[in-house]
Amino acid sequence: MEGPLALLVGCFFASAVYLMLSDSLIRILLGVTILSNAVNLLIFTAGRIVKEVPPIIPEEAMVPPFETANPLPQALILTAIVISFSFFAFLLVLVFRAYQGLGTDKTGKMHMAEEPGDPVPPRGY
Repeated sequence: MEGPLALLVGCFFASAVYLMLSDSLIRILLGVTILSNAVNLLIFTAGRIVKEVPPIIPEEAMVPPFETANPLPQALILTAIVISFSFFAFLLVLVFRAYQGLGTDKTGKMHMAEEPGDPVPPRGY
């Protein structure tokens, strides 16, 4: 099961990098969202997918009497989902305000500091 999930994580990372290298802010935002989902799936896959019982210890035992599932990756992913959703909401508002203020979502056309007749600064070195 880890093989197909590793392939899926690789596809998620590749599509996220492709979208984040785009010129449109909406595509960059979608790329960041897909990247956070890829990281969550990577943590989930690295934590081993097992069909074990929950880590509940009986009262009379000091340790679980049988093999249990690892709760740490699940807790990390749950925390990461909350953080990535709040980050997505912040970026969505930021992109919306940039679109309202500048009238475009293309990063190449966001030149507020330059006058319309002035030469454009270099975009690469």
